[in-house]
Amino acid sequence: MKLWQKNTDSKKEVENFTIGRDPEFDLLLAPFDVLGSMAHAIMLEKIGLLNPAELQILLNGLREIYFEIEKSEFIIEQGVEDVHSQVEFLLTQRYGEVGKKLHSGRSRNDQVLVDLKLFYRAAIREINEEVQELFDLLIRLSEKHKNDLMPGYTHTQLAMPSSFGLWLGSFAESLTEDMDLLFAAYRLSNKNPLGSAAGYGSSFPLDRTLTTQLLGFEDLHHNVINAQNSRGKTERNLAFAMAGLAGTLNKLAADVCLFMNQHFGFISFPDNLTTGSSIMPHKKNPDVFELIRAKTNQIQSLPNQVTLLLTNTTTGYHRDLQLLKEAIFPGIETLLDCIRMSTFMLKEVKVKQDILKDSFYKHVFSVEVVNDLVLQGMAFRDAYKKVGLDIEAGNFQPDQSKVVHTHEGSIGKLCLEEIKEKMKVAEAQFDFEKVSKKIEGLLYH
Repeated sequence: MKLWQKNTDSKKEVENFTIGRDPEFDLLLAPFDVLGSMAHAIMLEKIGLLNPAELQILLNGLREIYFEIEKSEFIIEQGVEDVHSQVEFLLTQRYGEVGKKLHSGRSRNDQVLVDLKLFYRAAIREINEEVQELFDLLIRLSEKHKNDLMPGYTHTQLAMPSSFGLWLGSFAESLTEDMDLLFAAYRLSNKNPLGSAAGYGSSFPLDRTLTTQLLGFEDLHHNVINAQNSRGKTERNLAFAMAGLAGTLNKLAADVCLFMNQHFGFISFPDNLTTGSSIMPHKKNPDVFELIRAKTNQIQSLPNQVTLLLTNTTTGYHRDLQLLKEAIFPGIETLLDCIRMSTFMLKEVKVKQDILKDSFYKHVFSVEVVNDLVLQGMAFRDAYKKVGLDIEAGNFQPDQSKVVHTHEGSIGKLCLEEIKEKMKVAEAQFDFEKVSKKIEGLLYH
């Protein structure tokens, strides 16, 4: 059963190939399809294509279907092409001819577009909430370990003194910057495409501003062609935002794998959070962080996947765009898993104390000694040469208990309050509560 079906069936091979994985992804879109249909129905009544009694029947039926979806009682029946068809067939089956009126003034093109926009908007909110939890934990850990020194590295070689507070705080601030990309993706997801139909509008006097308001969108795509062309562009922006967050998590995971290595031994986790070997009884492997490292690399490939899917597609809808879901939908779930597991693991991290007191790390203090000589009046180049010669001669014996860094963002001044303020500002950009109220208005009023 297909909305567009007339008297000729597609070949089974063609049908199977073109439908692909859409049925499984359509179940994720189902609640959003119902919400979009509710707003569309209210608009149709306003412009006279439904009467008040018909509108009430449709709204009651759509609410009924929505709560069936919430209770996992909704399925796309065998032979039904997609979620849009299933919802319309249920309405027609249960309430008669009025169900056939709901599709007036829209196409499956703008219907799936609004479903996707609503889905992405909700997914971004979920990502945001998980990021906030990880951010808060990183801030707490940074404060807790601000005085626990560790070596810093450049080129994976010993460089200068660092601290666990500085290291952990770097990821907290990175998340605030990732939120800016996420907000850009949110803004594009928060524009209403409904009413663009197949991409060229409708001869019905649709009130697109009304559906924009009902669904809590910030704005609408005014040009109907641009509304259709936003499919793909929205996913590309979201892919870049997801890749940004994945990049932050990837570096954190790579560091953790390195710092857990026995040659470093900087951090450890309880045995029940690591894995063993089938033949080596001493092993405590960082499998969780290795998988986070790998999965975040997969996510960082998403912008390229999306860009290549869009390459050479002309203005308007193309079936190529269906494959965007196969990249983005699993990517969202993978990203959420990686954020949650990073938080879960870091709650149990144990930090080694007094690492830099070991004489093995004395060379990381070379810059400290150079700077002390400069402060005493020696020219920098002369101080640099003197310390270099002392190191080569084996005469370098720094004070490994003393590190004095006082500028903003250094070991001695982590600026955690300023970083928290950055996140507060980033978080304030999103209008999640306004959206929630609009959706509640559709469902409960």
